Amino acid sequence: MSLDLNVTQADKPAKTLPDAQTVTAVRHWTDRLFSFRVTRPASLRFRSGEFVMIGLPDDNGKPILRAYSIASPNWDDELEFYSIKVPDGPLTSKLQHIKAGDQIILRPKPVGTLVLDALLPGKRLWFLATGTGIAPFASLMRDPESYERFDQIIMLHTCRLGAELEYGRELVADLRHDPLLTELYGEGFANRLLYYPTTTRESSPQMGRITDNLLSGKVFEDLGVPAMNPAEDRAMVCGSLEFNIDAKKVLEGFGLAEGANSAPREFVVEKAFVG
Repeated sequence: MSLDLNVTQADKPAKTLPDAQTVTAVRHWTDRLFSFRVTRPASLRFRSGEFVMIGLPDDNGKPILRAYSIASPNWDDELEFYSIKVPDGPLTSKLQHIKAGDQIILRPKPVGTLVLDALLPGKRLWFLATGTGIAPFASLMRDPESYERFDQIIMLHTCRLGAELEYGRELVADLRHDPLLTELYGEGFANRLLYYPTTTRESSPQMGRITDNLLSGKVFEDLGVPAMNPAEDRAMVCGSLEFNIDAKKVLEGFGLAEGANSAPREFVVEKAFVG
């Protein structure tokens, strides 16, 4: 359950910050996690899964900028972001207090490795995320192009506590009844989006690290899908640096090779995100 639902559309004041955008909505999911939406620059074009630099000025007016994956799909009129709260973090210590009507700095130069163009055609697309690493996949799951390219999307998301999974749970639940995607792909669309949330510290129906559940085969058994293979499966990875390294080894163990925009292969890892 969310702690705060202050999602009121704000009046847009005159911009005073360089590259400023106006916050239109904020939602606090737990005492550690929040999401927010901001106005979208008219000139901004991005591929679902990319990130931009956003930030706030410090006490001296100097911008504090960090890379944030865009959680909204590329067709959305606004931009959505999903963030952790770090009490002593140079940026998040300030960012967590924003409210509708405030301004943030947004540098409209999207980049990133978690894009569909970096993958070869396949049957199943796996999203592997820990914590707020689900953000780029929130974008990709809402993009019809993902379902044009793949028969099935499988979202694996692991957090310490069950409450920290709520952002993804709500997103997937809404997507399975999304009118646009249902119209495009029929009533059976819901079966094309599989969701496998797990916790690592708090007891829950499904527990364990993503890498462990893949290596043991539990994920494949629970979801009723075959084990990963390079002929049919593609994957994207986004989480802590340690998780990204471990997940890469697991995927390579299944025979998948890492790709890039310039050389598409079976999986890609977000190198800019750590959280």
